[in-house]
Amino acid sequence: MADAAQWISGARLRTLPLALAPVLIGTGAAIGSLGGFTAFILDDISGKDDHVSFGQILLRGFLALLVSLCLQIGSNYANDYSDGIRGTDDERVGPVRLTATGLAEPHEVKRAAFIFFGLAGVAGIVLILISQAWWFLIVGAAAVAAAWFYTGGKRPYGYMGLGEVFVFVFFGLVATLGTMWMQVGHLTLSGWAGAVAIGSLASAVLMVNNLRDIPTDIEAGKITLAVRMGDNAARIAYAVLVLLPFALLALAILDGHPAVALAILALVPALNPLKTVLSGTTGPGLIPPIKSTGLTGLAFSALMGLGLAL
Repeated sequence: MADAAQWISGARLRTLPLALAPVLIGTGAAIGSLGGFTAFILDDISGKDDHVSFGQILLRGFLALLVSLCLQIGSNYANDYSDGIRGTDDERVGPVRLTATGLAEPHEVKRAAFIFFGLAGVAGIVLILISQAWWFLIVGAAAVAAAWFYTGGKRPYGYMGLGEVFVFVFFGLVATLGTMWMQVGHLTLSGWAGAVAIGSLASAVLMVNNLRDIPTDIEAGKITLAVRMGDNAARIAYAVLVLLPFALLALAILDGHPAVALAILALVPALNPLKTVLSGTTGPGLIPPIKSTGLTGLAFSALMGLGLAL
């Protein structure tokens, strides 16, 4: 019987910073598209009420954050369940695997996944009711399906080398642009730049995770993108995914948000994991870069979001 600490470990908290990241950028882009913090302050002073209020932005951002966090945790438990019953996790290194280790019954882990999917759904429906963007019901259903079928179902796309693609789409484009659209009803070049940037960093986290697991994934028949590319190419791909977001800052600057240059500071936490991965480190030695890359994504998104909102 798994205790509370083991359930928390099974939720893989190191992945949560990248659930927060798209909401930070999407919210920053939304505020920036309305003129930034200064415009809100001036409107409050003058009594204008011609666009969504700052309080509404914060409420919608909070609900978007709940959706993102619950989807991420649900996806982690779903991955634990599906990989566990397939035997893929039998020889894993890293965080505790509840199903594979027998700490929890498979149906318990599956139930935990769907509880969090349900919580994401509730928060998402409230957000849709507020924004009246009913077509996001389809987007939400697609996001839950993507979370489940990563390793679930008869033909999981995570076993076909498509994991990074779906992470880029749903934890980058959909999460960031969805947050912005729900708040202000339109998108900007800066919002797109931020979405691609955080999608790239989220994919980098999965890439280094799968790089670590290449030997065990090959044995289990799990053909991830890292397995398809091979060790050396996967390391280069990781470096590209980490560095690309910093180049994308130029688009936001050209779009009228020079303060996003603050996000260059996120290169500091990125350097050590880049050095570790490119040095050829394997196995458990690649666990710290997973966490560090996630923290890099969080730092980048916080600074870029702030820069967009100024």
